[in-house]
Amino acid sequence: MRKGKKDKTFVPVRAVALGTFMSALDTSVVNVALPVIQTHFGVTLSMVEWVVIAYLMVISSLLLTFGRLSDLYGHRKIYIIGFAVFTVGSLFCGLSANIQMLILCRILQAFGAGMMFSTGPAIITNTVPAEIRGKALSVTAIAVAVALCTGPVLGGILASTVGWQSIFYINVPIGIIGTLLAFKNIPKDDQKGSGSFDITGSILIFIALILILLPLDLVGKDSLNPVLFYVMLGAGILMAAGFILFERKSKNPILNIALFKNRVFASSNLAAVFNFMAQYIMAFLTPFYLQNLRMYSPMTAGMLYMPMPLATLLIAPISGIAADRFDSRYLCSAGMGMMASGLMMMSYLKIDTPIWYIIVAMSLAGLGSGMFQTPNNSAVMGNVPPENRGTASSVLATMRNMGMVFGVAVSGALFSLNSNKANEIYSAQGLKGIPLKQASFIYALHITFITAAVVALLAMGTSFVKGKIKEEAEKANEINFPSHPNN
Repeated sequence: MRKGKKDKTFVPVRAVALGTFMSALDTSVVNVALPVIQTHFGVTLSMVEWVVIAYLMVISSLLLTFGRLSDLYGHRKIYIIGFAVFTVGSLFCGLSANIQMLILCRILQAFGAGMMFSTGPAIITNTVPAEIRGKALSVTAIAVAVALCTGPVLGGILASTVGWQSIFYINVPIGIIGTLLAFKNIPKDDQKGSGSFDITGSILIFIALILILLPLDLVGKDSLNPVLFYVMLGAGILMAAGFILFERKSKNPILNIALFKNRVFASSNLAAVFNFMAQYIMAFLTPFYLQNLRMYSPMTAGMLYMPMPLATLLIAPISGIAADRFDSRYLCSAGMGMMASGLMMMSYLKIDTPIWYIIVAMSLAGLGSGMFQTPNNSAVMGNVPPENRGTASSVLATMRNMGMVFGVAVSGALFSLNSNKANEIYSAQGLKGIPLKQASFIYALHITFITAAVVALLAMGTSFVKGKIKEEAEKANEINFPSHPNN
C-alpha cells in the first residue's frame, strides 16, 4: 500500500481517536477534581460521588442500545451525534449552578460518550483493510494511554488554578473540532441494517445493568443497605435472564445472541471482562498504598502511577502491528501472563518497598495490558458480520465497563474483609497503633493483589482457548440467523 493511500485510510481512524481521547481524558480529569467540586458546592462525599457514578451507570446501560441503533441507522451518524452531544454536555457541566445540575449534565455527557464508545471500533473496522486492522485499533489504545497519562496532571493544574469548571470547558473547543473532523473525514455508511428497533429489549437491558452495576459500584459504602444490595443485584440478574430469553425470540433483537456462538467473539469478550477487572483492582488499591501508607502527596502518587499507562502507550502500536500478522490468542495470552506477573510483584509491596520495584511492577502490568487489548479488540471486531459490528463494538465496551465496576467492587470488598481479619490477628499478637494499621494494610494488600493476578491468569486462559482467529472469522461472515431474518 502506498504511503499516500495509507495516510488517507487512517484519517477516519484519527477522527475516532480524537473522540476516544476526549472521553477518556474527561473521566481521569473529573476524578482528580472531585474534592474541589465538593468544596465548591459544599456537599457530602456521597453526593459528589454521583458526578462519577451517574456518568458510568448511564454509559454502561446504554451501550448496547446505541450499538444496535448504529447498525440500523449508520455508525457515522450515531458517532457524530454523540460527539456533538458530549460537547454540549461539557459546556453545561461547566455552567452548572448546583450539584444536581452538574449530575444531570454529566448524564447528558454520558449519552454522547456512549454513542462514541459503541461506534468507534465499528467505524475503524469498516474503513480500514483487514490486514491493518490491528494497527488501526492500536491508535485508539494510544489515545486512551495518552489521556490517562495527562489527565490527572492536567486536571490537578486546571482545578487548582483556573477552577473546576475549566475541566469541562476544555472539552468544548476539542469537541467542536472533533465533530467537524468526524463529519468531514468519516465515510458515509455503505449500507444500513434493516428491521425495526427493539424498544422492549433496550428497556430490559438498561434496567438490568443499572440494577447490577449500581449496587456493585456502591459496595462497601454506608449509604447502601446490605439487604437492598442483594435485592437489587438479584433483581438485576433476573432481569438480565429475562432479557436474554426475550432476545432469543425477538425478530429484531438489540443483541443477537447468535453472535456468542462464535468462540472467538465469546471468549474475547469474557477475557476483556477479566482484563479490566484485574486492571481496576490495581487501579483502585494503588493510590491508597501510595498516599495512605507511604504518605506520598497526590501529585507524587500520580507520577508513580504513570509507568502503567506509559508502558501501554509504548507497546500498543507494536501489539497492533503484530496482531495483523500473528494469531492474536498468543499475543493476548502472553500479555495477560505478563500482567499477572506485574500484579504478583505488587502483592509483595511493603512499607519500605523501593521506588524502582514499584515502577517495574506497574510497567510490567501496563505492558501486559497493552499487549492484550489491541489484539483482543481486533479479534472481536473481525469475527462478526459487517451488519452487526455496531452491536459487537457496544458489547466490547459494555464488557470493559463491567470489568471496571467488578474490579473496584471486588477490590474494596476483599481489602476491607482481609484488613479486618488481619486487625484481629495482629491485635491478638500485641500490635497496636500505627504498626497494627500498617501490618493489616499490607496483609489485605497482599491477598487482594494475588486475587488480581489470578483474574489476569483467567484472562490468559480464556484468550488461549478461543481458537484460530481466521477460521472463526470465516464462520462469522457466513453466519445465517434464521430466527432473525431482518438482521
